[in-house]
Amino acid sequence: MRSDVTQYEMVAPKSLDEVLANLSSEPGKWTLFAGGTDLMVLMESGKLAPKNFLSLWGVKELKGISYTDDSMTFGALTTYGELQRHSKVREYFPMLIQAAKETGGLAIQNRGTLGGNIANASPAADSPPGLLVYDAELELTSVDGSRWVPYDGFHTGYKQMKLGEAELITKIRVPRPDPKGVHYFKKVGTRRAQAISKIVLAGFGLMNEGAVKTVRIAVGSVAAITLRCHKTEAFLTGKSLNDSVIAEASEIFGGEITPIDDVRSTGRYRRQVGKNLLKDFLESL
Repeated sequence: MRSDVTQYEMVAPKSLDEVLANLSSEPGKWTLFAGGTDLMVLMESGKLAPKNFLSLWGVKELKGISYTDDSMTFGALTTYGELQRHSKVREYFPMLIQAAKETGGLAIQNRGTLGGNIANASPAADSPPGLLVYDAELELTSVDGSRWVPYDGFHTGYKQMKLGEAELITKIRVPRPDPKGVHYFKKVGTRRAQAISKIVLAGFGLMNEGAVKTVRIAVGSVAAITLRCHKTEAFLTGKSLNDSVIAEASEIFGGEITPIDDVRSTGRYRRQVGKNLLKDFLESL
């Protein structure tokens, strides 16, 4: 049953300063509305409680992609379609391209945003595992100024994050990875397209003289948050990869994740498929 639209208020600020002023002057009143791809689903199903929304879509300061020799910076309103069309993103960050392609259909890709995907804080989201593996940073802004924080550790629990009541995510910055590294992204869902993930695993690795020099692994849909697998990474660093090392890494990985049974899959299935994906990634190195 669709929600009654008269129960909602939507204000559309034209500048970032206006957004910040609203958040600061009326703390707790406003819910930020970026692309709205998740909120509209809830509204159509009658599951969205009456709220006061601040639409960010017309705020130019939250848009655009810039790059230097060392990094790329994405405005929080960067859409998945814009990611796919940007030549430098395709060249340096293939996992973000793959995640963008896996996110919904064309309409969703042209409306859904990186910042919105992060702030929505779904552990099944497609872009966060790649962002974690690429060591992304977030710019958080309030009327008191801006601060940069690592994305790793930003989510503290289901739908919980280190974001002040009057702050919003304004930019995402990602350092350029070593060009010799291996990028890995696999999503497993009920269908090949337009499906919420049963599990998604992203990995980046770099070998040096037969041993693992750098490895970063992140996985979605197996915990209350998108998870960076630090214990597995620490075990693998410095080791030569063989069957026994990969098998031990798989067991450590299995202990880091906490998959559950839900309508999309079972915890047992997610754990086993996660181990299979990790093995596939490590063998690709």
